[in-house]
Amino acid sequence: MSVLRTLPLVVVFVPVVVACLLAVGGRFVGRAAPWIALAGPLFAIGVGTASLDGGASGAVRWLGVGETAVRLGYHVDGLAAIMLLVVGVVSVCVIVFSIGYMRGDRGYVRYFALISLFTAAMAGLVIASDLVGLFLGWELVGACSFLLIGFWYERPEAAEAARKAFMVTRVGDAAMLVGMAVLWRATGTLELDAILGGVGALAPSVVTVAAVCLLLGAVGKSAQFPLHIWLPDAMEGPTPVSALIHAATMVAAGVFLVARTWPLFEASPEARLIALVLGTVTALGAATIALPQTDIKKVLAYSTISQLGFMFAALGVGAWPVALFHLVTHAAFKALLFLSSGSVIHGSGTQDLREMGDLRSKMPITATAWIIGGLALAGIPPTAGFFSKDEVVASVLQAAPWAGVALLAASVLTGAYVARATRLAFFGTARGAKEVHESQWTMTLPLLVLAVAALSLGLAGPMIARALGAESEALSLGIAAVAVGLAAAGAIGGWLLAADGGRREQALPPAFARMWGMVRNGYGFDTLATNVAVRPIAKLARFIDEAVDRAAIDGFVEGLAVAVRRAGALLAGTMNGDGQSYTALLAVGVIVLLAVTVWLVR
Repeated sequence: MSVLRTLPLVVVFVPVVVACLLAVGGRFVGRAAPWIALAGPLFAIGVGTASLDGGASGAVRWLGVGETAVRLGYHVDGLAAIMLLVVGVVSVCVIVFSIGYMRGDRGYVRYFALISLFTAAMAGLVIASDLVGLFLGWELVGACSFLLIGFWYERPEAAEAARKAFMVTRVGDAAMLVGMAVLWRATGTLELDAILGGVGALAPSVVTVAAVCLLLGAVGKSAQFPLHIWLPDAMEGPTPVSALIHAATMVAAGVFLVARTWPLFEASPEARLIALVLGTVTALGAATIALPQTDIKKVLAYSTISQLGFMFAALGVGAWPVALFHLVTHAAFKALLFLSSGSVIHGSGTQDLREMGDLRSKMPITATAWIIGGLALAGIPPTAGFFSKDEVVASVLQAAPWAGVALLAASVLTGAYVARATRLAFFGTARGAKEVHESQWTMTLPLLVLAVAALSLGLAGPMIARALGAESEALSLGIAAVAVGLAAAGAIGGWLLAADGGRREQALPPAFARMWGMVRNGYGFDTLATNVAVRPIAKLARFIDEAVDRAAIDGFVEGLAVAVRRAGALLAGTMNGDGQSYTALLAVGVIVLLAVTVWLVR
């Protein structure tokens, strides 16, 4: 452990080497690919465990122009150590689960190479001590997400979802790059210690602009309103990918970014207010959309967006250690739920809740794991979600009561959509046409590990606070009791809503049925974004392509070539072999040159 503490860069180098090895030797690696891919996450767990009380720091020169040099630094503090543990543990569970889930897929080795590369990118992001290294990891994480969402690229839906995720998150990334430029202009450096240590000397306007730009980058990566529309479509990728990237690690990078640059946000009330408003709107809005979903993965996708909204609301009121606590517990129980849904899909052959029912009798391990994850998501004691989510609600209620009430409403809806999905999938009568079976041990073992984490991580709050250099906040029993009561009431409502296999939903009056469909469709925001932003920009791009690029630029270049070719053809006619013609042309040329010379020197 002491050796790992002094060599933190192994968390980047090892998975990169593994990814290259799998990519080059995929034909010879075969079924050994997942076991080789485990090396990167295991090193992340080792370095994270060894560095909870602080680790090594350093930097290497990357680029230089004159006296200006850009260095890539690394620093493993308590925050980075916690994130390494999250990345490592979830990655190990996902890789082991994928042994059975991805068996027989023709891209088997490529899948594990991409998982290993993603692990390296995420590890590099969290240990970076400067914004350059952080941004490199940030972009590589986005590239890996694009490749994994579109892993089954032969399916048009998967390819389109990958493009959508890549383009939407680029909007936030562009804003983040602007924020980095503002900080470079103001401080002359992108090293985090220098920037954050000198926040007090910066103009308030500079701090606010930089903080808001970084926040927009976080909003895009963490799928917060209005840049949330990419995450539900990202469910087109393999389900273990959803557990790793779109529930536990990559989408949590936005919360990590704000926590890492917290002094900037502490000095900018405007940026914190934006985080609070966006987080609250996202938490409540996404919870309503999760309720009517019929795709089990879409329920979890909107749930993830909602829970990240809880974290952003906590960041908005200054409770960043509480947000990190909820990030850790959410990584465990949401990864558990996603992998459980993967086990359901693998065992039942469908991800439509309307085609399931009574799965608990045929898939008891998966059903137990799902129920534990659902209880944690709803915040029911003694699960981890009870401790972390109620701390978020208490912190927000004290600082911004209006937002706290909205989060309590989101808690009601959380209980409702969890209970509804649970009853539709695991209880009632079987509605599927295929034979159901429990998943193999490589898929159920990770569920058991994550279930233990979802039950016990609530007790890790004081340890996480200590690693972050913060004080552990005592749980408000009164607020916790109210939150649990509301979640339980919502669960009862969701359970009743799913009676008779969801036929009650089909019997809704026309007006309510239209509203139910509108909510299921995300309030039509995706369509609105397409009509307001995507199509006009696409039309503008096509106009520029046709009018400027092809007509003007290409027309000028190609026209010049045509003019030269025609001039050459005309001059070629003078090459007739007649010496008198050549002499006459030479004389004319000499006269013209003499005339020009006389005119220039007079």
